[in-house]
Amino acid sequence: MMPDNALARITADPDHARLLLRQMLRVRRFEEACVELYSATTIRGFLHVYIGEEAVAAGVLDAIGPDDAVVATYREHGHALLRGVPATAIMAEMCGRAEGCCRGRGGSMHLFDKKTRFFGGNAIVAGGLPLAVGLALSDKMQHRDRVTVCFFGEGAIAEGEFHESMNLAALWDLPVLFCCENNLYAMGTALERSESQTDLALKASGYAVAAWAVDGMNVLAVEDAARRAVEAIRGGAGPHFLEMRTYRFRAHSMYDPERYREKAEVQHWMERDPIQLLRGWLEGAGALSPEAWAAIESDVDDEVRAAVAFGQEGTLEPVEELTRFVYSDRPRA
Repeated sequence: MMPDNALARITADPDHARLLLRQMLRVRRFEEACVELYSATTIRGFLHVYIGEEAVAAGVLDAIGPDDAVVATYREHGHALLRGVPATAIMAEMCGRAEGCCRGRGGSMHLFDKKTRFFGGNAIVAGGLPLAVGLALSDKMQHRDRVTVCFFGEGAIAEGEFHESMNLAALWDLPVLFCCENNLYAMGTALERSESQTDLALKASGYAVAAWAVDGMNVLAVEDAARRAVEAIRGGAGPHFLEMRTYRFRAHSMYDPERYREKAEVQHWMERDPIQLLRGWLEGAGALSPEAWAAIESDVDDEVRAAVAFGQEGTLEPVEELTRFVYSDRPRA
């Protein structure tokens, strides 16, 4: 059943709702292509896909501006893509090619793009939180009208960096939005087995940070919550915390045998696929025809196919440059 507020949003601005649908589908198709390339050993190393969680990235990143900063985790392909990093540059990076956004040196877990102010891609659990606090502190000290958005999983809640970062952000009244992507499993450990208090928004509020939970499978709800939080932060209300209650449809990583979740649980969440939810609401509101959906699919598929071709056809850095960016190029005095 479509929520009343969803119908009102779609009716008021159907073009924007269709844009959100397109953005989520871009992430889904890109990730599906990554799975295929990984299975063919074109992409190597570790791979953590975002399938199922697309509504979080689409909703939050639509609520911020180009001067704001984004810090993410190792499950960050979708964040980078929707932040504006070209799909070609991301895929080339995944394939270890010099045309990648980090010249092929970062790979799946370490995407970075200065132009779009996308600051990773951090492989260490909770490692991005102190970086986000530092970026927000810099902006505040230099009186810049910016917000830093930091994405992290619920597994980060158990790390000291989370508590230190929340405390300092609150003490210093920093312009940072903490977005916890609570997909219920930190790798293979269920939330209730690692946290005595599973209401993570309540836990965050213990640091005097405005915090609330959001349906992370509803992109319209995510966008509303993010806009509300970003507006408050820009207005001087200090840091905010959003607990995005979402779910990953695939295993933690491509190496994960996934023996810790019941198939019935996964199926239950897949019935709330964020893409199919919004698509159904748009169709129910008469705002998405079969032809319009087919056109969106075609455009997205073309973009992903072009990215895959670009990534596979890219060049490898010469061995002679192996130590470039590792050692200083400056001559010794």
